[in-house]
Amino acid sequence: MKSADLSSDARPQQILHEVFGYSAFRGAQADIVDHVVAGGDALVLMPTGGGKSLCYQIPAIARHRSQQGVTVVVSPLIALMHDQVGALEEAGVHAAFLNSSLSGEQAAHVEREMMSGRLVMLYAAPERITNPRFLAQLDSLQERGLLSLFAIDEAHCVSQWGHDFRSEYLALSLLHERYPEVPRIALTATADDLTRADIIERLRLEEARIFISSFDRPNIRYTIVEKDSKPRDQLLRFIQDEHGEDAGVVYCQSRKKVDETADWLVSAGIKALPYHAGLDAAVRQRHQDRFLREDSIVMVATIAFGMGIDKPDVRFVAHLDLPKNIESYYQETGRAGRDGAPADAWMTYGLADVVNQRRMIDESPAGEEFKKGQRGKLDALLALAEATDCRRVRLLAYFGELSSACGNCDNCLVPPATWDGTDAARKLLSCIYRFHQNGGQRFGAGHLIDVLRGKVTDKVTQYGHQSLSTWGIGADLPETQWRAVLRQLIALGHVFTEGEYMTLALADSARAVLKGEVQLLLRVPSVAPKRGKLSRSGGTGKGKSTAPIELDEDALERFEQLKSWRAEVAKEHGLPAYVIFQNVTLAEMARQNPQSLDELAGISGVGAKKLEAYGEEILRVLG
Repeated sequence: MKSADLSSDARPQQILHEVFGYSAFRGAQADIVDHVVAGGDALVLMPTGGGKSLCYQIPAIARHRSQQGVTVVVSPLIALMHDQVGALEEAGVHAAFLNSSLSGEQAAHVEREMMSGRLVMLYAAPERITNPRFLAQLDSLQERGLLSLFAIDEAHCVSQWGHDFRSEYLALSLLHERYPEVPRIALTATADDLTRADIIERLRLEEARIFISSFDRPNIRYTIVEKDSKPRDQLLRFIQDEHGEDAGVVYCQSRKKVDETADWLVSAGIKALPYHAGLDAAVRQRHQDRFLREDSIVMVATIAFGMGIDKPDVRFVAHLDLPKNIESYYQETGRAGRDGAPADAWMTYGLADVVNQRRMIDESPAGEEFKKGQRGKLDALLALAEATDCRRVRLLAYFGELSSACGNCDNCLVPPATWDGTDAARKLLSCIYRFHQNGGQRFGAGHLIDVLRGKVTDKVTQYGHQSLSTWGIGADLPETQWRAVLRQLIALGHVFTEGEYMTLALADSARAVLKGEVQLLLRVPSVAPKRGKLSRSGGTGKGKSTAPIELDEDALERFEQLKSWRAEVAKEHGLPAYVIFQNVTLAEMARQNPQSLDELAGISGVGAKKLEAYGEEILRVLG
């Protein structure tokens, strides 16, 4: 089916305007939609906030209006299904989900709607879709010409190279084998070349057209700071100085650290909640609901929280621990600023992070080939963390995208000082070498730095290391600088850690450094400068407005009134506020101050169903 062959109500541009309230597609959306509407398979790589959902939702609506039947959406999380379905129903599209949150009677009703063909979209997890009983229902739909499209969201989950592999996704290859005539669209926000190839092979998408959008999120400001002795204090200063009234996410590696950090932030006056797999399911759900429905909540979480979180006004994502790889970092930071307004990706990072991540790879039960791949991914992330040039250029280059300096990362805004660390590196490497020569023993970072700085300790005395030729040769540098040197040598691959106690050893490449054949320009240890709150125009400032665009005083008052009205509606409907209208749409209403339904209909994000449902009320609030 080409767009020209469709009835007017099934044409993508008409659906975009009528249902979703937008006047134009963005980027590759139009090409993707036309290709899928016409029955083509597609693999879509598009950044978080780039509009991936519309790439299958509009074809689903168009094909349903053309009597093609039901679209089945593979979705990995219950929370995501609930929010997507709620948003579609608000927009006047008949959608539903099948998952464990439904009663038997509710599930039976959804199945009847699906089997009748009345349902436009059905969301379900991969393990349900590959269940024999459900496959029999799909067979029946197919026989009656009512199986329209398969949309596989978070497609990177099918790849062992991806950052969030889920074995249940592997069975989805049967969709191609069992229903070869039904088009499929697989979508992800994060996949390097290896992961893309894996998605194509495992989902049998060899004939699919591949659409790759820019991975750039220009509204996100990337900052990575050296971790000091009190990283929670660093986090608190960041939140208080720049995001005191904003929603945000703080990622920690362990459940214990999540609990401790959340409690500590609460004691410091921040509205923080913990989220991890060790909490009772009801508690997790309650915390997630509060985060989605309330303003100014900071969620402190492990990576168990996040996939499919659609909250558009998350103003910052902070990492207290190093992620596993760039894909994870990109995916997690991408949860900030989905509404396009300025947002922060902030991370504090230190030597212990490097050691811990390498240990987890070395101690994992995976095969050596997989471990080698994971080490390579970690090395790429370490290179990003230690970079002295534009963070964004390096981040995009990892995904194969060329760019120029962004002017909106810490290295662009405040270029870091560098110093010739070649001699210091040689001293450090030589000291590790002397340890090995002196009885073949190996030691950790703390003891190494004590010896370099000539600090007498019980361990130094025990092993007689004050007699080594390297004793005290680094007394001119502070401990923080030696830790930075060691961290960067590990990041560069010249030093590695091994064993239960993470002792230090030299890599083969250290020989060239020791011989003076390699010059090392290293970052000077620093703390990110206090910059002030992000303004909505992208700079910094202390303005109190939480609007995503600049508004004058009268418009700001209207915006706050609209937000209050929206909160009441959202509570009444049991939905997050942004499902009713996103902040950017409310801000445009406040700025333009429409006085009629026709004027209101011209604002981006106001579809026909919402205009009918809320138009008069909005005009009353604005009046």
